[in-house]
Amino acid sequence: MICSVVLVILFAACFWRLPGLQVKLLLFIILASSPVLKAQKVIGPLVLNNERLPITAKEFYVAGITDNRADRNAVAWLLPPGPGNPEKYTVDLKGGALASIKQFVTAALPPDKTLRPIIIHIEQFRLDETALPGNHVEGKVKVSLSFYLQKDDQNIHLTNYNGSAGYNRHINQEVDIEMVLRHALEYSLTFFNTWINKEAGTNIKLARDVKITFTDYTEQTEGDTIYYSPKRPLQWDDFKATPLRNSRFGAEVLPSIGYDEDVEVSKSIIHVHLSTKAFVPKSACWVKDDSKNAYSLNHEQRHFDIVKIIIERFKQKLKAEKLPVDNYDGPINVDYLESYHEMNVMQEQYDAETAHGMNVAVQEQWNKKIDKELKVVNSER
Repeated sequence: MICSVVLVILFAACFWRLPGLQVKLLLFIILASSPVLKAQKVIGPLVLNNERLPITAKEFYVAGITDNRADRNAVAWLLPPGPGNPEKYTVDLKGGALASIKQFVTAALPPDKTLRPIIIHIEQFRLDETALPGNHVEGKVKVSLSFYLQKDDQNIHLTNYNGSAGYNRHINQEVDIEMVLRHALEYSLTFFNTWINKEAGTNIKLARDVKITFTDYTEQTEGDTIYYSPKRPLQWDDFKATPLRNSRFGAEVLPSIGYDEDVEVSKSIIHVHLSTKAFVPKSACWVKDDSKNAYSLNHEQRHFDIVKIIIERFKQKLKAEKLPVDNYDGPINVDYLESYHEMNVMQEQYDAETAHGMNVAVQEQWNKKIDKELKVVNSER
């Protein structure tokens, strides 16, 4: 009786998208053998059938491939036909695995260099056959690839792909080794294309631009901290600390600047939102009883106005920056530290020139100077 034998090849892909999260997909390929079981030793090297995949890469192109395999001598370790326990023989791809896979990928996904350049690292690409009882052979293909985004002079790791395929055959049954290896490569490319299509809009590593926006931080219910508002000037009741007995000054405030940062990625753009703060803690402000007058309160209010000017200058600096997608926090931190230093210098200059408010004429000059700059920064918002 003549019967045909069916081979079932199982492709299992394990793909790590986030730490601790593993996604598995399975692909079954069924091969019907010839009714007559005649097998021959595979004559290498193998030539991959280079053909275009039925997909279009809209987010990337393969800019390069590197071979990191520990053993680069061959891609397949096969058992020859016939009974017994013969030694395995090796078969490689024509021109070597790296050159052959490069040609295959270029044909499968023609490069569009207006897209993101991706570098593929081949960590493993190997088919091994093992003898089983009853004159059967088990074949296993293992594929391990790493995908990197090429950016300037560095490659940014995106994700890893680990796939495997398995088949069982009779010792005298032929299997199309080229087809098995080709489908393993096709599946890995299809999988990565699906991944990047899903990730392109929200993955920060794939972002193309940075946009920054600002709001002024406010509290619905005021606590110890006063956040700057033209509608909320300082008042003597805000000075909660105990006066310094040995101080020659009548009052003191300690205003400062800061910000909270919130980041989200949408449509391949990193949206950086800064909630800026010009503030004064009530618990760090004090006044002596004999200094509670309108003139002294104005002098302290001007210290608060200065931090508002500085925080607005900080915003203007950042608006003029072209923030890099791979280090947008760097310029933000640098500009903040520079603004913090600028704030201290301006506060010291203000106190020195007004003699801590003792020089009435210079105090009036500073009043006008501060009002003028507040008007400018507010008009630029």
